[in-house]
Amino acid sequence: MLFNSHEYIFLFLPITFFIYFYLNSKKLTELSKAFLVLSSLFFYSWWNISYLPIILSSMLINYSLGRTFAKESEPEFRKKIILIIGIILNISLLGYFKYANFLIENVNFITDSSMPTLELVLPLAISFFTFQQIAYLVDSYKRTISEHDFLNYALFVTFFPQLIAGPIVHHKEMMPQFANIRKKVKNYKNISLGLFIFSLGLFKKVVVADTFAIWVNNGFDKAEVLTFFEAWAVSLSYTFQIYFDFSGYTDMAIGAALLFNIKLPINFNSPYKALDIQDFWRRWHITLSRFLRDYVYIPLGGSKQGKYKTYVNLFTTFIVGGIWHGAGWTFLIWGALHGIAIVVHRIWKQMNFRMNNVLAWIVTFNFVNITWVFFRAENFEAAQKVLSGLIGLDGFLLHPYLEQKFYFLRTYGVEFGMWLTLFEPKKFVLFIFLSFSIVFVRNSNDLQGYFKPNILNLFIIIILLLYSILNLTNYSDFLYFDF
Repeated sequence: MLFNSHEYIFLFLPITFFIYFYLNSKKLTELSKAFLVLSSLFFYSWWNISYLPIILSSMLINYSLGRTFAKESEPEFRKKIILIIGIILNISLLGYFKYANFLIENVNFITDSSMPTLELVLPLAISFFTFQQIAYLVDSYKRTISEHDFLNYALFVTFFPQLIAGPIVHHKEMMPQFANIRKKVKNYKNISLGLFIFSLGLFKKVVVADTFAIWVNNGFDKAEVLTFFEAWAVSLSYTFQIYFDFSGYTDMAIGAALLFNIKLPINFNSPYKALDIQDFWRRWHITLSRFLRDYVYIPLGGSKQGKYKTYVNLFTTFIVGGIWHGAGWTFLIWGALHGIAIVVHRIWKQMNFRMNNVLAWIVTFNFVNITWVFFRAENFEAAQKVLSGLIGLDGFLLHPYLEQKFYFLRTYGVEFGMWLTLFEPKKFVLFIFLSFSIVFVRNSNDLQGYFKPNILNLFIIIILLLYSILNLTNYSDFLYFDF
């Protein structure tokens, strides 16, 4: 079920909210948790009920493995073996559904064979609930957490606001909140704040991200060639589409969770304000960066084995992050480019170099913008088409209005004609200007500290919700649902 659908907004969310708090008001705490788990599983299986046995099996196996770590009589070496088995099982499940066909296609290419691919559909949210449960196993092994109740564990994994696309949460972040008796009664400040954040997220997704999506699809999927300005329009459109799409999802997840008095960790913090690539990854998909740091980078040795091994560990971590996003060479290249960038940044810092803040922002933003091309492109040909346009290899086209004053540019290969035909030029310029402006103002995390449940904010909530709902003509997936 999509956050940006009528079924979710008008039926699922309000019905789940009222029944959950009604059961709690009658002191039926366990029943209220069971209801929330069942509601979350219904939310998950709405798209395709065949996904349900996969997530249920994954939960049962990981819960059973996690229980063994709490047994004092269990030898330490056996616990370590169980942990390794658990991690292998989780990665194998993810690998089978997400990477099996990619592996077969590459074997066919290398060996010139024709092995048939598997008829697999990627289960929804498998990358997220797999990583979340790996973190649970490792934390259980380290004895920083212990869960003895399967219902609690099921709630930890399936809580619907964060189930599909994160944030990737830790058990210790979530379950103490559900256990807090004060959070089992309606909190009208949290309700108003939750609706405010949710409405912001819905507006970002429906009005902003989905508008950019039209231009992105025109450029990547329909155009055969992109001139210089068209290519930059396409790349910037995707840069802001994925920004507002993911930011919108994050806001809606945080807002929906707040209705139930649950505070999710911050997962998105104005990443396009970043002045270097390290700062970007401290702001973009924060919980994924945290997972990769704690469960990939540090186990590899982190920065404790010399600077050259540190560079290898950083690069490897970003390769893992790239391939986690998708089974394709373009994702691997995207991860590798960010890995190289983070290594260069580490060397830059070690040599005590400094850069003007404005120049640092320009370099960082444009690096991110250009590397998104690989992230979005279906294949190398699509990426090459956009990249060629970005450096002007496929020509320059200016509006005919400029021909009289700049006709001399024809000598340098510039043509005049109807430009940006794949876009709505005036609307595109307006959206780009507004997007750059929004990037630098207070984000929804900041606004939570200033929010007050008053008439003005009620008016803002109503306007944002109404305008967004009126634009819910065609539901569109969130980009991170594919990962």
